[in-house]
Amino acid sequence: MPKPAKVLTPLERRIMHVLWDDGAGNVQKVLQGLKGEPQLAYTTVQTTLNVLQRKGRVKRKLVGRAFEYSATVTQEAADSHAIKDVLHKVFQGSVDDLLLSLVRSKHLNAKKLAELQAKLETVRGAEEEEK
Repeated sequence: MPKPAKVLTPLERRIMHVLWDDGAGNVQKVLQGLKGEPQLAYTTVQTTLNVLQRKGRVKRKLVGRAFEYSATVTQEAADSHAIKDVLHKVFQGSVDDLLLSLVRSKHLNAKKLAELQAKLETVRGAEEEEK
């Protein structure tokens, strides 16, 4: 049996955001927490949560007469898988090509690079303190 893809589909990601932001909930709570368009049907949310449960991305427990779903994967882990997927599919694994593409498309400029450098130094400082 093939290993399920770790990258979330756009619909799965949309539903996972509700669980990441609002915590565990049943289908109705997830449906109410969804933002944006298109509006989803109850059965679509229910089916997608069940798919996520089969993939191991959420777990569920019976609370009363309804299942309550909670995320088993963090948003950081899901983002990391998505980035790795794009990196390998689009840029053949080249981080340099990814960054050059961001610069060429004007998504990354000198000001943003300076901001990122400052954040990186903060992260490095925190890592050093943990050692």
